[in-house]
Amino acid sequence: MARHHLDPTRETTIDVFNRDTEPVLTVDPGDTVVVGSLDCHGFLERQRTPGEQRPRMIDPSRGHCLTGPIAVRGAEPGTVLAVHLDDLRPGDWGWTVSASKDNWLTRKLGVAGGPPGRLLWELDAGERTGTNDRGQTVALAPFLGVIGLPPAEPGDHSTVPPRPEGGGNIDCRELVAGSTLYLPVTVPGARLLAGDGHAAQGDGEVGGTAIECPMTTELTLDLTTDRPVPGIHAETPAGRVTFGFHTDLNEATAEALGAMLTWLQKLYDLDRPTALALASPVVDLRVTQVANQTWGVHAVLPADAIR
Repeated sequence: MARHHLDPTRETTIDVFNRDTEPVLTVDPGDTVVVGSLDCHGFLERQRTPGEQRPRMIDPSRGHCLTGPIAVRGAEPGTVLAVHLDDLRPGDWGWTVSASKDNWLTRKLGVAGGPPGRLLWELDAGERTGTNDRGQTVALAPFLGVIGLPPAEPGDHSTVPPRPEGGGNIDCRELVAGSTLYLPVTVPGARLLAGDGHAAQGDGEVGGTAIECPMTTELTLDLTTDRPVPGIHAETPAGRVTFGFHTDLNEATAEALGAMLTWLQKLYDLDRPTALALASPVVDLRVTQVANQTWGVHAVLPADAIR
């Protein structure tokens, strides 16, 4: 199997999903790609003070600064792209901003209309710690906020909302190194985009951003047709994960839990009511993110929950 390197340049980055964007790299199933990505805003230089605007790769930007598309030979609708996240290494700096938008949540929290909250972080990938300009240190657990395929419909599509078809801005903190994300293929070649590095994030991404940072990601791409659930799902160090995305939180919850019930049925040869009974003591429901126009919910079956 081949090993490829893809650096973020003006020729290899884009800020929308579009099925007609020409691939910048084409690989065979089983190949590994080391993907470099800038932070979500595509800063070419690190900030020196919190919130400082530095030159960007794409300015003005329509969405996240992403690397790709990467085409996979043989990928067709009806197959599933397996994205094996072998390693993720954040850059040496990052930033967080909150209350930068006037929306229902910032109004409810009483922070709309005022100055945003900003933090600038020094990141130590070796020690897996980040220290902000106020002196607080947190543990790092790096992952990519955006891993996705373009919608089948032609034209430009925003990178902001996650989608049940193709994924994208999933923002799931469980997708750390050692995880595999399964994306049903939406268009011929798959045409994967990846980026929006997060050095650390809590469930919900409650302030609207994580520790946004550049990232170097080693991933292996493969194809399969034999998966236990039809939609986007993952196998992670924390356990099995299923997802729901919808403008209605109830619908997103039902999608995530329904997919997990299907997985439990396949694993343990259960009818659906019994699968729900088994899920109740062991499955965790988590709000993935609240920041991106679409509710994200993920259901987690911990790796050691059922013996």
